[in-house]
Amino acid sequence: MSMTDVLIVGAGPTGLVLACDLARRGVAVRIVDRSPAPPRTSRAKGPNPRSLEILDDLGVAEEVLAAGSAPLPMLKYRDRRPVAEADPWADSAPSPDARYDRGWLIAQWRLEGILRDRLAGYGVRVEPGREVVGLAQGHDGGHVDVTYADGPAGRARYVVGCDGAHSSVRKLLGITFEGTTAEDQVMVCGDVDLADGVLDRTRWHQWFDEDGAVMLCPIPGTRTGWWFQAGPERDGRGRPLAPTADGFRRLLAHHTALPGRDLTRAELLSTYRVNVRMADRFRAGRVLLAGDAAHVHAIAGGLGMNTGIQDAFNLGWKLGLVLAGHADAELLDTYEEERLPVAARTLDLTSERLRATLEAIRRPGGGLDTAITPDTTGLGVGYRWSSLAAGDRTPQAERPGPHAGDRAQQPEQPGPRAGDRAPDAPCADAATGVRTRLHRVFAGPRTTVLGFGPGSAAVLRETADAYGGGAGVRVCRVYAAHEDRAGAEPGAVVDDAGHASAAYGTGASGDTGAGTVVVVRPDHHVGVLGPADDARSVREYLRRLHGTGRSAERSPGMVDAVR
Repeated sequence: MSMTDVLIVGAGPTGLVLACDLARRGVAVRIVDRSPAPPRTSRAKGPNPRSLEILDDLGVAEEVLAAGSAPLPMLKYRDRRPVAEADPWADSAPSPDARYDRGWLIAQWRLEGILRDRLAGYGVRVEPGREVVGLAQGHDGGHVDVTYADGPAGRARYVVGCDGAHSSVRKLLGITFEGTTAEDQVMVCGDVDLADGVLDRTRWHQWFDEDGAVMLCPIPGTRTGWWFQAGPERDGRGRPLAPTADGFRRLLAHHTALPGRDLTRAELLSTYRVNVRMADRFRAGRVLLAGDAAHVHAIAGGLGMNTGIQDAFNLGWKLGLVLAGHADAELLDTYEEERLPVAARTLDLTSERLRATLEAIRRPGGGLDTAITPDTTGLGVGYRWSSLAAGDRTPQAERPGPHAGDRAQQPEQPGPRAGDRAPDAPCADAATGVRTRLHRVFAGPRTTVLGFGPGSAAVLRETADAYGGGAGVRVCRVYAAHEDRAGAEPGAVVDDAGHASAAYGTGASGDTGAGTVVVVRPDHHVGVLGPADDARSVREYLRRLHGTGRSAERSPGMVDAVR
């Protein structure tokens, strides 16, 4: 029976991001999906700013931006007449520490196609029509035997269920999926074509009346395609009716000034009910859950697909380091430790945003802009409570709870703390002067050690000596504009405008003294931030993730994490 390192079950955005991240690490990965062909679904409207950073790291952000469009202003109607317009992003702009200030509109099927193409570039293709019906973890604890509905069985060192809210993997593990389904909160959805020119495609149109609603958002990359969402038609007993093309036409005619015949095509019809559920654990031995298989929540804020993408980015580097033999398998426990509280917080956040939105649309001029808040960007999510937040002195009150993962609710101090997202900053290559930014320095499947100030030279040199080459660690000296850069190390950057020192709270990085050292995990979160003369903290942290470096004995047959 053939063995693969990681079997991913489910080829939606979560599974594809995980597969791409593992494949670029040289991990032997398979990804299967029960559907006989890629589903053409448009449920998710696109990545939020944090997901765009992840897609940028994977090398596909520019293609995603080109294939989609910026989020649109919302035109709200009452009794068929426009009554208000809102642009939730009017006052936002990219900042030095965050290149992406807003999400992006792109059909989910188009995003999945871009990710499948990226994955194919690593020699890995989705295997369609492969339904997993059995999982058995080996008695020696070293593998999982996988049974399919059709075809030969398989074996994997790890299995990750990314197979959605009705996850077969979760059910086979017997993991509970506690929560609620709001049977009265129902929406019908679909992709439709409208007659050319009947609606302005530079707006997201939203009709909210006392007896229902219709929302139409143009699908980027199409001439006449729109996302259609509406309150359902109901029968004589008030029960929601299943969506149909004719039903969509009736809803359109009832709520808008358009005749039903202007809706010329309707497909991918579905009924959405508000589900708020979460698995009680994200790992059972060598099987893990991610995305909707682990948590589902209200649609408000558009965090469903995004939370799954961010699950995958948290898990991928950890699996890679364990499979490479650098880190102990216990590192995988930090996936649940970090992401389960974030999922719990997301359930709370989206439920609250849904409540606020339902309240807002009762009044003329209210609309979906109510669901958009700084929390929905994903940029404030961090893991200060994590055992991987080395040396953090976060008080117990800030550890996992109803608001875990929400940095905005915690007392702020200059610069990030261990566990937080590592800020971006524009800078220049020290050798060539070419413009770059810190997130480009971080990009790729490696841990980064940043050094600010002359005092950081020793710890950077020690790290390079121990881990240079194939151990998955890189060092980067960040020079202040006034520092002498003669003999600058390859990969060093110049903080010519002071944005990096401001973002990391290091003061003037060219000052004398100990300097500052920052260890940035492969998923752009801070592991260590402290004085550069504390080489011991850096050494111990890197040893946990990457072993002892060049002197480590590597087990035969292990995957090279940076190949």
